[in-house]
Amino acid sequence: MTDLLKDKVIFLTGGGQGIGRECALAYAREGAHIAIADINLAAAEETVAMLDGRGYAIECDVGDNDAVAQAVRVTLDRFGRLDAVHNNAGIASPSLPLHETSEDEWDALQRVNVKSVYLTARHAYDALKQSKGCILNTASMVGLNGQRNHAAYVATKGAMIALTKAMALDYAADGVRVNAVCPAGVWTPLLRRWAAEQPNPHEIEALLDKAHALGYCPEGDVIADAAVFLLSDAARFITGVALPVSGGAELGYRI
Repeated sequence: MTDLLKDKVIFLTGGGQGIGRECALAYAREGAHIAIADINLAAAEETVAMLDGRGYAIECDVGDNDAVAQAVRVTLDRFGRLDAVHNNAGIASPSLPLHETSEDEWDALQRVNVKSVYLTARHAYDALKQSKGCILNTASMVGLNGQRNHAAYVATKGAMIALTKAMALDYAADGVRVNAVCPAGVWTPLLRRWAAEQPNPHEIEALLDKAHALGYCPEGDVIADAAVFLLSDAARFITGVALPVSGGAELGYRI
């Protein structure tokens, strides 16, 4: 432990599994206290059990205004301050072009992936202003580059990146930084579900390895390491950035 996040209080959505769990583990190793807000309370509690007393689980539907407001209040009541919000909760299905996406599917993606960013900002901003804290959004390389047969999801990640830049400009005067981290492929339950929806799921693992210039599709710990940096004082002069953590996947075709 290098104490990059010593005694910071981080409100993390979607920390019950995948990238969120890896981030929670990394934040705890660096000395932070983490409030894990997840619609799956049991999963959040499983993560908390791994954090050596540095975590607290809160059941929260991140697309519901009252639930987010309550979760932020509980965090402040328990820890007395708030230094960072990490908007990590997200869904990815369906894997379809836009005209084949149902209205309910479109609305669900917007609600979980985009509206949640609005709600956490709305309810946590006063505390972040007081601490001169920061916000981190888990976006995706598809929000920068696009992706076939995944239009609604791509739209939400593009929106997160645009919001990151707008929020960074709006909040800079108060000393609050806002950044995004943009994974390419990362092996999480969400990615495995997406892979299973493809016409050739048995080929997906090899294709995802080849898509990254460094030659493999990683686990969530590589995103967690970048997230620690962006939430730490080492990144104190970085705001409005959508940081690729992608193994070079965006650099072009590999032949």
